[in-house]
Amino acid sequence: MRCNRALLKIVVLLSALFAVTATALAAGHSPKRGAQTTEEDTPQMQSFPSFPPPPTVEVVPMSEPAGLPMKRGKRGTSTSAPSVDPDGVLQASGALGRAVPWNIIVTLTALTLIPSILICMTPFARLLIVFHFLRQALGLQSTPSNQTLIGLSLIMTFFVMQPVASQIYQDAVVPMQAGQITGIEALSRAEVPMHQFMAHYVREKDVALFIELAKEPRPASVEDVSMRVLLPSYILSELKAGFQIGTVLFLPFLVVDMVVASITTSVGMLQLPPVVISTPLKLLLFLMVDGWHLLVGSLMRSLS
Repeated sequence: MRCNRALLKIVVLLSALFAVTATALAAGHSPKRGAQTTEEDTPQMQSFPSFPPPPTVEVVPMSEPAGLPMKRGKRGTSTSAPSVDPDGVLQASGALGRAVPWNIIVTLTALTLIPSILICMTPFARLLIVFHFLRQALGLQSTPSNQTLIGLSLIMTFFVMQPVASQIYQDAVVPMQAGQITGIEALSRAEVPMHQFMAHYVREKDVALFIELAKEPRPASVEDVSMRVLLPSYILSELKAGFQIGTVLFLPFLVVDMVVASITTSVGMLQLPPVVISTPLKLLLFLMVDGWHLLVGSLMRSLS
């Protein structure tokens, strides 16, 4: 009896719980009064709101300056054309629409050619080759260093070319700065001293070679040779002169190496390299005869 009563109580409780849960779910799915919609409101909800049209803006083109005509690019951009100042000097457009004289452009371009001009039109190549031959003849690998040899060659080149540079400055640069001549005329005047300097050291054999290659008529003298022929002829002559001086400079030190090698071999010192003994002897010989003074003096006399 007790079991039946307990089961009956459990069944009653479960029935009451089920009834409460069903009532709550039915109340949750039912629509609220404030959220109810009618069929009349449906078209208004589906239609989009209308906005007023944007105001029209009138674009007025800017007037171009009268003194600087503009050119239209491929993409609509405007570029300024080269102009001519009141003095007749051609100018190019620069930053912020300012004009840049062509003289400045030519000068900046010439500055980039200074190393090539220095090597090809001055005795710099000859001097540097001789100094490298001297270092190899002494048996020294990095003393003096490359920077020292290049600096010494530059100073000696400046010493040799100073009269030519002074003449070019007086004949070409000063009149061009004063506005008496143009840049092309100044270049033609500067060519004359350089032509005279190179024609003095060029070999006739090299000139004849490049005249034949250029198919130009044979000139009456070296002064009549064009710069197109004179420039390669001069650099070829300088290379040959540098190698000739370096070879003659190499011979005394080669004799010292041969004598030391023969002595060490006859004594039986086969494991001792001859360079270990010959290098101090060559340095001592070079210092005893004051080699730097003799070498630099000979080079300067050959270029005077």
